[in-house]
Amino acid sequence: MLFRFAILFFCIFKFGLDLSAVAKHDNKTWEVSYKSVVSVLPTWPGYDKPGFGAPSGTAPEGTGFYFTFKKNQDLSKYIISAYHVIDKATSVEIEDFLGNREIVDVIFSDKKTDIAILKSKKGRIPLKFSKKEVNIGNHVCVIGNSFGLGISLTCGVVSALNRKNLGFNQIENFIQTDAAVNPGDSGAPLLNSFGMVIGMVDAIYTKEADIDAGVNFAIDKNLIRKILNNINIK
Repeated sequence: MLFRFAILFFCIFKFGLDLSAVAKHDNKTWEVSYKSVVSVLPTWPGYDKPGFGAPSGTAPEGTGFYFTFKKNQDLSKYIISAYHVIDKATSVEIEDFLGNREIVDVIFSDKKTDIAILKSKKGRIPLKFSKKEVNIGNHVCVIGNSFGLGISLTCGVVSALNRKNLGFNQIENFIQTDAAVNPGDSGAPLLNSFGMVIGMVDAIYTKEADIDAGVNFAIDKNLIRKILNNINIK
């Protein structure tokens, strides 16, 4: 037994076993990110209460996160979310980590990619988009508003990349992940272990029920950045 351990020990240091591939579930991702994530609470036509008072069969509450169009900007008033969350809303309200609520403006929406931009009156620290390459097996986390219960954390791995032609949106480039995603998480950031954005939660693949099945999709950061770079925001 001692001999076998010695061989294993030698192999790790001789051949450089990549221990960084081991998923590390700690609170770092949460601590650097949660203050920048908000619950998105749309009010639907004919319903005077936001959130889950919306039409049957929908999950109107969603998630969003602060981001910036500019480099090295300390505070931002811009929030990105999923278009389908605010599509038919007569008004949109957000709730931050302190429970403060605010009605925000929808300043951009793109049905083809399912991306929407909201603007608040208060500035928050924006999440940054990762510049690193995303690989299958990378540890990732989602901070979202599952079932309208409030912001919470789930983690998993990148299951696949460049998923397209799935039928959710007209233009697609998805990261597939097994991090738990449920109704209310649409618009949530998909984060790497450093708390940087690699995608935005957009869809769940399931045939029987609208609940997490371990096959979830986030819009790839490259498609998001492409859209953001073409928006003229004053």
